[in-house]
Amino acid sequence: MVETTCPQCGHQNPLTGRFCSSCGASLTLAGQEHDTTVSGLIPIEGSVEELEVELANIPAGLGLLVVTRGPNSGSRFALDEPLVTVGRHPESVIFLDDITVSRRHAEVRRVTDGYEVTDSGSLNGTYLNRQRVELAPLTHGDEIQIGTFKLLFLVGLS
Repeated sequence: MVETTCPQCGHQNPLTGRFCSSCGASLTLAGQEHDTTVSGLIPIEGSVEELEVELANIPAGLGLLVVTRGPNSGSRFALDEPLVTVGRHPESVIFLDDITVSRRHAEVRRVTDGYEVTDSGSLNGTYLNRQRVELAPLTHGDEIQIGTFKLLFLVGLS
């Protein structure tokens, strides 16, 4: 489960929470003065490893994909190009080497108001928050599934 740390008391809260369940402090990400850390548990080869991403270190508005499940768990991919291709093809910007991933599986595109994910006619489909999609806007904290890989979408604050 992906969580956010309360800047007031340090309590772990669901990423979708607006207020800390322990102290009641605001968890609103935009405009926070404190560094915000998103933490999640990543399974790696049958074990569990803690993942931490400092959102304050990501440029404002820049998207980031973090692999939370799959052979390269913990890998981070900055979405710093207008179009990022995802697939099993060696020329893909995000190369996911697994038979469950199509050669040209999906694309993440920067649009005026953020990012969107598009399935590129893959055999196994592209899922956003466990729903199969052809084209969908991305919001902070979304989970994208491509084959057996799960990727967490984050947006920088500073």
